[in-house]
Amino acid sequence: MTARRGRATLALSGLAPARVPLALADRQRRLAVGDRVDVRVEGGWSQGRLADVVVGGGFVLDRISRGRPGEELVARATRARTLPDTVGPGMALLVSGLNPSLYSADQGIAFARPGNRFWPAALAAGLATLDRDPFDALTRHGLGMTDVVKRASPRADELDASEYRAGMARLERLAEWLAPAAICFVGLAGWRAAVDRRAVAGPQPDGLGGVAVYVMPSTSGVNGHSSLADLTDHLRAAAALAG
Repeated sequence: MTARRGRATLALSGLAPARVPLALADRQRRLAVGDRVDVRVEGGWSQGRLADVVVGGGFVLDRISRGRPGEELVARATRARTLPDTVGPGMALLVSGLNPSLYSADQGIAFARPGNRFWPAALAAGLATLDRDPFDALTRHGLGMTDVVKRASPRADELDASEYRAGMARLERLAEWLAPAAICFVGLAGWRAAVDRRAVAGPQPDGLGGVAVYVMPSTSGVNGHSSLADLTDHLRAAAALAG
């Protein structure tokens, strides 16, 4: 990463496209909110896919430019107060939250708030080995993590249906590209708002991007209807759907 006139350059051109999201996530967590970057890639990229990866990587996209045909694509972006996707090829299960809380965004870890039971359930279900380590979960267990909506907020109920629909469209493109074995949505609100308003927890009749989908209750501590044992069972069932 090199500095240039107050803007950092993230040169990711040497990586296979499917490896770029995790590399971008690693860079994002080292930057401060508001830092400006140029993300440079080449080979096998469309502007639409690069836009999805940059937004998923925890940045606000300004613009994408290209020189002559065959040259690098350059995305100008700003590091946002949000979480980056930790995703890559060969995922056994892609877990999607609704959107990051401000607490999780500042910690750099999904479901980080004390009292959230995602990580205890994931450990109990055998989907992760290290507590609150999404990079290890991906590289060791094939457990990817993203959010339907990347905008962080104090509460998920601040999101509206249009944000859920736009975010679900991005996730559909991500699923088509990286082809995880299954997707598990933590919290029913996003799936109900964007896909099926009558959905209940469990496997869904309609997948996403050709990938099987499981929807489970929220792991937030304010969800008193679901015990840790219940949530663990849901994650085991999602993993079983992935085969």
